[in-house]
Amino acid sequence: MSQPTVEHQESLSRIEQDAWLWLGRLQGQPGDGVQMAFERWLAAAPEHVDTFVRMQSLWHLSRPAAQQLADEEAAALQQYLRNPVSKRPYWASALAMAACLLIVVCWAGWQPLRWVDDLGADWVSAPGEVRTVALSDGSRVVLDADSAIAVQYSAGERHVELRRGAAYFSVVPGEIPFTVAAAGGEARVLGTRFEVRRLGEGARVSVQQGRVAVRGGPLEAPRVLTADQQVSYRDGVSGNPLAVDTAALTAWRDSRLSFYRAPLGEVLDELRRYYPGRIVLLNDELRGKRVSGSFASQDPQAILDALQGVVGFEQHELLGRLIILR
Repeated sequence: MSQPTVEHQESLSRIEQDAWLWLGRLQGQPGDGVQMAFERWLAAAPEHVDTFVRMQSLWHLSRPAAQQLADEEAAALQQYLRNPVSKRPYWASALAMAACLLIVVCWAGWQPLRWVDDLGADWVSAPGEVRTVALSDGSRVVLDADSAIAVQYSAGERHVELRRGAAYFSVVPGEIPFTVAAAGGEARVLGTRFEVRRLGEGARVSVQQGRVAVRGGPLEAPRVLTADQQVSYRDGVSGNPLAVDTAALTAWRDSRLSFYRAPLGEVLDELRRYYPGRIVLLNDELRGKRVSGSFASQDPQAILDALQGVVGFEQHELLGRLIILR
């Protein structure tokens, strides 16, 4: 069987985009003029009918994903405005419609207000980019993909805020404390090597070398971690320290993503940093499934394919920028 030519693939892509546009225009109560124009488009070529039927099926599939993305956007806006309310914001439904239109019309790389995290950040890495930053005292920071930090040095403290993502710190020893703040807690050292990673509303600190004092909030006494120890915290409270393989955890610095019995939801959170669009999981039962493996971070799709073989979820790709798992 002959392979489709580039021209044929581009033609199909244009028809798919036209079909998405018609799906958007036909929502609600379209006027007679829109309906007549749509019927003329359908009659223009047999491929139009087949493509429209296929895109209509994907449209219905995308609605839960669009709602989830809109809810993320609403939560990010609430946090930015610092105006908590007891009821769902009245604009959440509008965001859901906007998300759906963005997905099906032009852009499936919807990201929930990443600019909020980047406000005031001094260094930012893009999705899929691992970036090394040299600080003024000689310390080095390796930013995981899709991460952001703000740096402030003063006479009495070397202070870094991890605003998004994860970072690995190689701190030059000195008398001035080096502090990394994230999600209301902090890690404090004089000179060592360690990773800080944001996890939802909390964070996790993993130590590779030296000693790190970690506290989940201002009212908590610090816990001192040593090499190959890790602690997570959330809402001002830290868990118990765990023994870990820090070299495996920080393999992302060498373009590897390694997991051992990690929940699928956590694995997808890390994988999203390397995918240029969006990955949405619609099956909550799968979120806690435990998976293990070591993967090359440069090919997120290959990782998803491998996970699919183990976990057994369905994959649906929209416009090459949104992957829906269910």
